Amino acid sequence: MEQHQHQPPHIAIVPSLGVGHVIPLVEFAKLLVSRFHFTVSLLLPTTANDEPTQAQLSLLHSLPNPISYTFLPPAHLPHGLGLASIISLTMSRSIPFIRAQLTRQKSRVVALVTDLFGTDLFDLGKELGIPTYLYYTSTAMCLLFAFHFPRLDETVSCDFQDMPDPVRLPGCVPIHGKDFFESAHNRQSEGYSMVLQHIKKYGLADGIFVNTFFDLEPGAIRGLQTEDPNRPPVYPVGPIIRSGLDPDDDNYECLRWLDRQPTASVLFVSFGSRGSLSNEQFHELAMGLERSGQRFLWVVRGTNGTHDEEDPFKFLPYGYLDRNKERGLLVPSWAPQIKVLSHGSTGGFLTHCGWNSILESMVHGVPVIAWPLGAEQKMNALMLDEGLKVALRPKVGEGGLVEADEIAKVVNDLMEGEEGKNVGRQMKELCKLAKKAISEDGDSTMLLQEVALKFELKKNKIHGESKHIQSVNQ
Repeated sequence: MEQHQHQPPHIAIVPSLGVGHVIPLVEFAKLLVSRFHFTVSLLLPTTANDEPTQAQLSLLHSLPNPISYTFLPPAHLPHGLGLASIISLTMSRSIPFIRAQLTRQKSRVVALVTDLFGTDLFDLGKELGIPTYLYYTSTAMCLLFAFHFPRLDETVSCDFQDMPDPVRLPGCVPIHGKDFFESAHNRQSEGYSMVLQHIKKYGLADGIFVNTFFDLEPGAIRGLQTEDPNRPPVYPVGPIIRSGLDPDDDNYECLRWLDRQPTASVLFVSFGSRGSLSNEQFHELAMGLERSGQRFLWVVRGTNGTHDEEDPFKFLPYGYLDRNKERGLLVPSWAPQIKVLSHGSTGGFLTHCGWNSILESMVHGVPVIAWPLGAEQKMNALMLDEGLKVALRPKVGEGGLVEADEIAKVVNDLMEGEEGKNVGRQMKELCKLAKKAISEDGDSTMLLQEVALKFELKKNKIHGESKHIQSVNQ
């Protein structure tokens, strides 16, 4: 019994399907372990058609001992579903397996944490008497918008893109309908109703962690923390990013190439693990980077969602690699992003505006060119460009393409122009504020300590109840 009393609080974490959802919650788990010495069980939903990727297995195999992981039995899904439906249904059909895992550990689990597609777990948490938290992997602005969204759904009859006026939220830049998150663009789609259903359940969480920090989004965070009976406590606990300490990353040729480049001279170009351009847009980007005359490190993925392992560069213009070999390095599919962004030779980042990538750039003080593709990335780009002034954004032409000359212009503006110097200075300031937020007495650290104390008290309560039951039975 005494041994059980001294065990640390145990947290169960259930990320949605896909490595992009697993990584943020793994980093959160590592923070709980390193800062508070908790133990964590990762419960990973799977489908019959979705084998764990090598990147995911590598991530899981490198976890510290206090974090265990379990692949749940595969959920069987109907064919022809969209991505949002696949992720949501996988989670809901995994609930019997999650219940079995939690029941097995029930005396020790003090909290259940999931992400934005895991809201079906809130009822399970209440059933088992386990406080359930949402880990929100985007901005406070996006979360505030999400709480406002059901009202928009009820009151706006037209397509959101046709709304005459933007949405104005406390402390946020105005958000036009064309910049709403991707699932909102087709109100008749399955993905739209699925996302709306999840958003309506956010209020059932016992608390919401947001991967942001007060000095980055003071207005939106104040808006979220105003008392509202339909809104749980919100805890900005970021920035939480990958450490970049994997020694295997040092073996990549791109890092040795960066070692040979002048300070802050290289533009890093990456659209994330899923980002893909059309054939025409890929060609314009290639020509724009070449015309800029700037050094660049480009993570090349296939066009239109395709990838050719044998010839990953087949979509490039003829002779492109030879013409640019002195100042450009192209790598297929993946690069050690944290190591690249923290390298002294990296002076800019052309990004798809996924929130993890933005935070990683911010923590390392690298200004960005915002090129959003999907999800909530247009809202992120809006905040970076118009709100925080830490990004430049290329203009989209009439045909929907960002043309090569525009790309060359914005690259040169960032790397050498006055505008680029301004956003660079602003990003350096945010870098300082980000580090302050997660320092020993920073705002994010103090809020996380507040929740950690709740977890400790819950553990002690469970222990007291268990001890009482044992004494009654003796």
